[in-house]
Amino acid sequence: MSAAARARLVLADGAVFEGTSLGGAEAVGEVVFNTSMFGYQEILTDPSYVGQIVTMAYPHMGNVGTNDADSESERPHAVGMILRESSAPANWRSTLSLDGYLAKHGVAGLEGVDTRQLVRHLRTHGSQSGVLTTDRLVSAKALTERARAAPSMEGLDLASGVTTKRVYEWTAPTPQALDGPAPKPVATRFHVVAVDYGLKRAMLHFLADEGCRVTVVPSATTAEAILAQRPDGVFLTNGPGDPAAVQGAQATVAALMGKVPMFGICLGHQILGLALGAKTYKMKFGHRGANQPVKDLATGRVEITSQNHGFAVDAQSLGKKAHVSHVNLNDRTVEGLSVPDARAFSVQYHPEASPGPHDARSLFGRFAQLMAGANAGA
Repeated sequence: MSAAARARLVLADGAVFEGTSLGGAEAVGEVVFNTSMFGYQEILTDPSYVGQIVTMAYPHMGNVGTNDADSESERPHAVGMILRESSAPANWRSTLSLDGYLAKHGVAGLEGVDTRQLVRHLRTHGSQSGVLTTDRLVSAKALTERARAAPSMEGLDLASGVTTKRVYEWTAPTPQALDGPAPKPVATRFHVVAVDYGLKRAMLHFLADEGCRVTVVPSATTAEAILAQRPDGVFLTNGPGDPAAVQGAQATVAALMGKVPMFGICLGHQILGLALGAKTYKMKFGHRGANQPVKDLATGRVEITSQNHGFAVDAQSLGKKAHVSHVNLNDRTVEGLSVPDARAFSVQYHPEASPGPHDARSLFGRFAQLMAGANAGA
């Protein structure tokens, strides 16, 4: 560790955090924090982290290394990662250390930071742009100005940049668990069109587990083109950036409302809210982690959920077109919407986890039931 280059994180408010360099030499992006104790590879490869530098609140990362199977997409999307301490891999599945993985993909890393102090700073002052660099010749003042000049997440359509460029089919179920039996084959029952705003692979696996043949389409696909596929249901995926800025998304979802069952997750949930006439807003520091408590208002059940978002639906702007189905128990923000008359629902959290608990996995079964009911009534 002594041979590693020194590096700094300088925030837009002038705060400076020093440590040693991992991976790439520099990154500029929105600095956020994640409270998960595990799953750093899934976090790095989640397209929702486009343009962000992720601070891992838990002090030890890297003990399971990295491998090809745990990625949520083809490459990392986070531009940087900040750690208290990186561990050498001690897992038989590991093919590359976390440091090696960051270096391979050019993702800048910073180790040796008091991440508790940094997280407290972001909670107090809010998520903000920052510059992570090994360049010791540039002054902190100059780096502060550079961070302030970086674009805000508000108004950015990042989903259009990470969406698939081609239509493709998906039928592969969740891979066999390492210590469990091989999954039973599931007969294909439904055809689902997934609108890709920056999806995670685990979502496609879970849909396939419910007997879905999934057609994945680009985010700009029109309602007419989606309906021409004659789907049993439409799935609105997660993704990065400002939901109100995603080109054409609000109008497309509004045009689909009531014509086919819909299920939205994270950014898809926010876009569903916009299509219903609600407004969205940028949160002070967002929810990112695998330990967020959410209450189902219909059943009273509390689920521990995985989350990754910096925007939320404004409950006061929702009107009577839908009702809030779930709330966050930490800050009472909207965590779910239900539109029974339109056979549509959404959640702000990630029932597919990756990383995180599977408390809410049953929501994929709920979507299947909704499609089965629609088919029965057709």
